[in-house]
Order: sequence, then structure tokens, then C-alpha cells
Amino acid sequence: MNDTTVHVSDVKKAKVKELASLLGSKTVMVISVKNLPSAQFQEIKKKLRGKAKIQVVKKSLVNFALDHCDVKEVHDLVPHVSDSTAMLFSEEDAFIIAGLLADYKSPSKAKAGQIAPFDIEVKAGPTDLIPGPDISALSAVGLAPKVDKGKISILKDKVILKEGKEITAAIASIMAKLGIVPFEIGIDPVAAYDKNAKQVYANIKIDKVGMIAGLEHDYGRAFAFAVDLGIVNSNTLDMVLAKAVSHEGVVSRIISGEPEPVAVAAVEKVEVKETKVEKQVDAAAGLASLFG
Repeated sequence: MNDTTVHVSDVKKAKVKELASLLGSKTVMVISVKNLPSAQFQEIKKKLRGKAKIQVVKKSLVNFALDHCDVKEVHDLVPHVSDSTAMLFSEEDAFIIAGLLADYKSPSKAKAGQIAPFDIEVKAGPTDLIPGPDISALSAVGLAPKVDKGKISILKDKVILKEGKEITAAIASIMAKLGIVPFEIGIDPVAAYDKNAKQVYANIKIDKVGMIAGLEHDYGRAFAFAVDLGIVNSNTLDMVLAKAVSHEGVVSRIISGEPEPVAVAAVEKVEVKETKVEKQVDAAAGLASLFG
């Protein structure tokens, strides 16, 4: 009779036992550490000290611990585990941890073989490059270089690579020379189990810059709409009053038969427009400070 018993080392048993205890945390998160340099990984772990604990364990041991966890919802994390992932455990909310991970990212130069995250556009204008082989290199990727005052200038805007296309060695070299850094490197959340909600969340990456830009855009549209409808509050009061005064003046001139003073009207419109822009800028700055 063959002995089919699989020997499991004491070290592996201890690691699985440790993982099992950590699976009781409020947040159990699968994170991606793909292409992350060791030095940066250790720096991020240091910043998370007191907030979260990271365990880099073999996929087989992680899956074993997840499969044997008493909480059935935790099993939903198994499909998200790969050879380039690690486990993060915290008593903080998963979205708070995701926000911290977004803050701890740093710019990374493009490498050949990577996929462009957006259209890579080179704007027209001067560069710090001196005349020489770089002229041919710039031309080879579709740019229009010209020597101006001892430096190379780009004559017109040009998209040198479309979003979703693979970055070639030539494109990567030019991006590095021009200081175009399209990537961020750090730890990415893949999926997380929330103990309170008893649910697994995927795609919880936090884009603070994009969110603030969206809020600023929405505020600008809402502000103009509110003024147009005559909705009065602390933000719109000045503009609504200015609009009312302007309309009152127009009605008075119509009743009296006086011609509209074009020059004065133009100045009033400019002043009102400037006031509106200033209020939008102030409000946008206030929104940005909330997420600073």
C-alpha cells in the first residue's frame, strides 16, 4: 500500500496558522506587487506601520488559508490571488487603505513592452535636447524637430502613441528624453473583503486627482445652472443680485426708450464674468483642500 500522505513542514503550518488568525481582520485585501522594487516595497510597508500588515506568501499557502477560513465570503478572494500578489490585513476600512496606497505611489518611466495608459502626446515648444542624434530619433517617432537657439524645438503637437498600444523601445527612449512619465508604481489593491459588510469588493482603486477634477467640473456646471434659475444661497447670492441689477437696468431703459450704453454694458458683462470665474476658482480650491 502506497503512502500518499503529504508532508507539510512546520514552517508552512506556522505560516498558515498566522494567516488564519489575520483573516479575522476588518479588511482582508489582495494586493498586487508586480514590478515593484524591493526598496519601494519596504518603504510602503514602513509607511503603513500601525495601519496595516502585509504578508508575502506563496499562492498555494494563501489559497489553502482562504479555502479553510470559516467565513465563506472570504473564499471569494481566491480567484484574485496570483503569483504577483500579496495579502494585506487591517482594521481600517478597505477604501481608506486603498486611498493610502494611492498616495504612496511614485512616478515611473515607460519601458518597452508596456501598454500606454492614455494617448502619449508631445506638445510643440522648446526642449532641453541639443542638436545631434536626437533629431533623427525624434523624427523617427513622427515628431517635427527644429534647432532653435542651440536647442531642439518641436514644431507642432503630435500624439506619438495611442492609448492601449504597446510602447516600443524607440518611443520609451523619446519619452524619457522629454521627461514624459506616464506611469505610477506602487501597490495596487486587487480585491478586498470587508468584515462589517461581509462582502468582497473588486476594482477599488482610488483616483483622487480624477475625482477632484470631476467635482470641480460638476460644480462649475451646477453653479451656472443655479444662477440661471435664480437659486439663492451663500455661493450664488452675488451673481444672482448682479444678474437682477443687470436685468433691472435693461427693463428701465426699455420703458424709458433710452438706448443701451454699449461700452458700459460690455464692462458690466466682463465684471460679472470675472466674478463668476473667481467664485468657481475659490470653490474648486475649497473642494481640493478637502482631499488634500
